[in-house]
Amino acid sequence: MSNTFILAGNGSYGNKGCEAIVRGTTKVIRNFFKNPSFQCYSTFENDEVFKRQSSHESDRSVVHKSIYRPKGAVPLVFRALGPLGTRIRQKCEYKNMISALDEASAVLSVGGDTYAFDWGIPRLYTDLDDVVIRNNKPLIIWCASIGPFNQNPKYEDYILNHLKDVDGLFIREPKTIGYLKKNGIQDNVYHVGDPAFVMDPSKPNADQTPVIEKDAIGVNLSTLMAGYVTNGDREQWGNIAAKLIEQLHRSFERPIYLIPHVTRPVPSDNDYIFLKNTLKKSDINSDEIHLIPPNLSASESKWVIGNMCLFLGSRMHANIAALSSCVPTLSLAYSIKAKGINIDIFGSDDYCLQPGEISIERIINSLSHLTEDEMNVRQKLHEEIPKVQERAYNAGKYLKEILEEP
Repeated sequence: MSNTFILAGNGSYGNKGCEAIVRGTTKVIRNFFKNPSFQCYSTFENDEVFKRQSSHESDRSVVHKSIYRPKGAVPLVFRALGPLGTRIRQKCEYKNMISALDEASAVLSVGGDTYAFDWGIPRLYTDLDDVVIRNNKPLIIWCASIGPFNQNPKYEDYILNHLKDVDGLFIREPKTIGYLKKNGIQDNVYHVGDPAFVMDPSKPNADQTPVIEKDAIGVNLSTLMAGYVTNGDREQWGNIAAKLIEQLHRSFERPIYLIPHVTRPVPSDNDYIFLKNTLKKSDINSDEIHLIPPNLSASESKWVIGNMCLFLGSRMHANIAALSSCVPTLSLAYSIKAKGINIDIFGSDDYCLQPGEISIERIINSLSHLTEDEMNVRQKLHEEIPKVQERAYNAGKYLKEILEEP
């Protein structure tokens, strides 16, 4: 059998975190398997996005395929048909993938944080698991954060039993490991690192970005945070973000780079649009505020972020780009993953603000403390990031061990 791996359950590269997972994963697997190839089954916003991503793919070993997502009244029809409807739905969603399973060495579910309630019931991903398990293929939930699901006890009972049937739960942070262990799941759990920690940065063409000035502060803010900070009021969150940029400029007197990390063709979930509007709302008229364009790749964005002196981020993989580049980072968290990864690196969540803690004053104070402790933080990152990267590579080692089991 050829070393073909199916990477399923990802989103489009419009989310640079999704691309970072692919780039890091392919690098990890190449370290343990000879001449691997990859079939990526992902969700796309529309056919145009799928075609563009396929045609612009820079890695010749990666082929993109689209997952079908039932829309409109179709899910209701499937639900009305009971167990039969579930089987039909799963075959529709993963029709393209099912025909490729025979040639695959394993299926890696690479969604990162999709097994959680952050995006609703993760039915699309448990459907993926069911399809793979029925076809007797090794299944790994790859470098993920999972749960918690205690808000819905009935669903929690279901998914905890479901997870026991997966060959490997490769978990990227200790919060999830603790949650699973507390619920009796540990035999198939492996502590690994997020593959984005080993993605290589690449310098953009000179005409793509402004010159990165010395002592710069990088800022990534997203519309998504409105759901956690202002009860979904995007306008209010936009006003807060504008005042935050103003206060950052006044307090630190450093160049500021606004760095989008999700640039999907969806205005309600596009960091570039949000940051552009935020800049317009602010009272800043300064050539020290720079908006990074939306068309950089994940590795190019990592290069930009890696050249910051300090970073404030809301998107998890923007923060990983900073942390893995040993840039002192304040994470604005909205789920288990940010807190867990900070604990994995620092042993605490001192540099991670939870939704209830997020205010302009708290952010400025936390960044000030981070600046005062910059040398120690950098030293800690230089000590700990190689360990996280080693754990990321361990995912390839564990995968090889699972596949070689009799």
